[in-house]
Amino acid sequence: MPFLYIDEYYILFVLPALIFALICQARVNSVFKKYSQVGTSRGLDGARAAYEVLRYSGVRGVQIERVSGNLTDHFDPRTNVVRLSDSVYSAKTLAAVGVAAHESGHAAQYAEGYFPMKLRAAIIPATNIGSRLAVPLILLGILFSFPPLWSVGIICFGLSVFFQLVTLPVEFNASRRALATLRDSNMLDEDELRGAKKVLSAAAMTYVAALAVSLMQLLRLMAIVSRSQRRR
Repeated sequence: MPFLYIDEYYILFVLPALIFALICQARVNSVFKKYSQVGTSRGLDGARAAYEVLRYSGVRGVQIERVSGNLTDHFDPRTNVVRLSDSVYSAKTLAAVGVAAHESGHAAQYAEGYFPMKLRAAIIPATNIGSRLAVPLILLGILFSFPPLWSVGIICFGLSVFFQLVTLPVEFNASRRALATLRDSNMLDEDELRGAKKVLSAAAMTYVAALAVSLMQLLRLMAIVSRSQRRR
């Protein structure tokens, strides 16, 4: 089974992207740890910052809850809840404030109908199905020499790449909203804003890395299919 071992295409395409992703993850952990030790001059904690960003943005009806784990923060549009992790909810640090404001930025996107976020939500079901079917379809297409199957498999995997692509503007926009609100509402001063921006910038690069990994995996699958065609 050509997808379950390390081949030349894996080394050429996927491995560099995985190394990049690991570097980005290490970077976000390092930056978050650093700014988790830097307090805010106003004594804001994550929950309060999330609330203030929502209020300043004119967003109503969003609940703020604590969720277990580390960096498990997210906005759930199905229940209209911002969930903040243990390391963010009650922490009075620049890292916590930055992350919490970012998640409230997502809530503001949802409230105003920000198109990339609506698009991402709409394609989640198709993306989930496509990611599960992609490799089996490609394998069956190669095994039975039936090009339509592997073509559909490639398209299914392409949905995952498209999802990662759509995610980028959603995440970058949420960070821009967060930083602008933190600045305009005077919740953070200029020095503190620089720290919060470093946290959010490091986090944003993990989404760039996720797109790179998905794209390189797609190129690998296409190369494997192309090689199988040439050998027949």
